[in-house]
Amino acid sequence: MRKHQLLSVPTRPLAIDEHKNVAALLEKMGGISFQGRSLATSYRIWKDMLGDRVMIMMGMSGAMVPAGMRRLVVYMIQNRLIDCLVSTGANFFHDLHETIGDKHYQCSPNIDDVMLQKALVDRMYDVLADEERFRKHDALIGRFAASLDQSRPYTTREFLYLLGKDLGKRSKEDGIVTAAAKAEIPLYCPAIGDSSIGIGIAENRHLGKNRFTFDVVGDVLETARLAADSPASAVIYFGGGTPKNFVNQTEVTATFIRNSHNGHKYALQVITDAAHWGGLSGCTFEESQSWGKIAHNAKMVTVHCDSTIAMPMLVTALSEFPSLIRRRKKPAFQMGRELKFTFPSRS
Repeated sequence: MRKHQLLSVPTRPLAIDEHKNVAALLEKMGGISFQGRSLATSYRIWKDMLGDRVMIMMGMSGAMVPAGMRRLVVYMIQNRLIDCLVSTGANFFHDLHETIGDKHYQCSPNIDDVMLQKALVDRMYDVLADEERFRKHDALIGRFAASLDQSRPYTTREFLYLLGKDLGKRSKEDGIVTAAAKAEIPLYCPAIGDSSIGIGIAENRHLGKNRFTFDVVGDVLETARLAADSPASAVIYFGGGTPKNFVNQTEVTATFIRNSHNGHKYALQVITDAAHWGGLSGCTFEESQSWGKIAHNAKMVTVHCDSTIAMPMLVTALSEFPSLIRRRKKPAFQMGRELKFTFPSRS
């Protein structure tokens, strides 16, 4: 099978349709059981966050952009359903790929992978991507890193903000990175070296064209201040992994800034891992309370569900309440080498 035949059915990133009555469905699901009721509870808790003066921090792992979730995350950023996003370098790289105009493609998960490799086509379960296009984007990121000041390190937040501003000059439709730059919403990527962003910068350095470095400890301090200097904090997780722990730990690191323990006031997670394997991805919020990450009296819920099911339902349902979103007392950020933010008064 030729490459053009393999890459013939693109994924279509899901967009918000504010006229669908998903909110009413989720309200009704509050009267059922199992994960349906948990999903309804997560919807109510997210609404409670929007009605409170809290810093809403989201962690997102897994191949969410290739799976078609990019426009939903853009909607969250543009409409301030979240105030901060921590994700994988892969998601930000795939976002760049689509923002530039390239696509991901549907396939069967049972396709011949040896044939794919020979055709330079990459697979993520039932999604395909063009490896040759990825390599061009690696080079683009390497050149961008080389264009920055090489005499100092950059937090991943500052790097992604500057990258978003640069991409915004040439993109026809905003992606996650460009939308966040325009809205001045901080993005963080604690494992940025574990991605094509890291590969692109490394390749450029191998060619002797950059000495660029990241200040990931600066990310830790910045996110700690997001929790410490806010009236309260709330967390939302789609998937586990490094993004989940990085956001969760902000309330632990915040204690050496404010010398007190609070814990996240609200906590919502959509995960597929189980707690009994002992890994962070499946750990319960009750376990997180033992670390001081979640407040003792927090409103919290765990939904055991694929994020590509839960995210569209939750975000679409919340989009049906534009007045709640408009009235939200959200923090305002000032982006730069240092991140600053202020909350509006209670009145």
